Amino acid sequence: MIDISVCFVGPLMTNCYLLRDKATGAMAVVDPGGKSDKLIKEIEKNGRGLDYVILTHGHYDHIGYAKQLAEMFGAKVVGGFKINMFLNDNVLNHSRFHSELDDIEPFDADILLNDGDTFMLGETVIKYIYTPGHTADSGCYIFDDSIICGDTLFCESYGRTDLPTGNDLDMINSLKRLKEIEGDYQVFPGHGMSTTLEYERKNNPLMRRL
Repeated sequence: MIDISVCFVGPLMTNCYLLRDKATGAMAVVDPGGKSDKLIKEIEKNGRGLDYVILTHGHYDHIGYAKQLAEMFGAKVVGGFKINMFLNDNVLNHSRFHSELDDIEPFDADILLNDGDTFMLGETVIKYIYTPGHTADSGCYIFDDSIICGDTLFCESYGRTDLPTGNDLDMINSLKRLKEIEGDYQVFPGHGMSTTLEYERKNNPLMRRL
């Protein structure tokens, strides 16, 4: 079982999640789009460092502090199998178009996941599913009764598809796939409030039509 806490980072107040496996204390951070001193202190306080920096997709507001955080704690960067093209291209990750930002120094993920792959955080299994639409590299992470979905699914909405590699049909198929997951889950998006899969099945305008 994993405890989840959230902090808001970067210029777009991205939801950055700190995951802690209850049995072992193993920690991971999801989508560190900017530096958070509070987050760093929480990791240091735990006393066993950080196992992973997990990325849902490669936009600047989700990856902006990933390389630094991973190097600070010796953590492995984890992402979907297409994420490196974004991590190494400041046009695709969109940092090039924001004058208030420095270009993100190119880097590669240490662990690339294919659809359906799993890995362990402590004693908890985390499953990756590929959900393109917002970007070609977007994916979700499922564990316990939780889904961390980046910018694929929001409360009563979904991620925009008009940026490079976004695709309307891919988004429809990805939301259909999420809708068809059996049971209910807590849904933790990249921006905005958390929700549940059952609530979105009933209230998300696009998901209701699928």
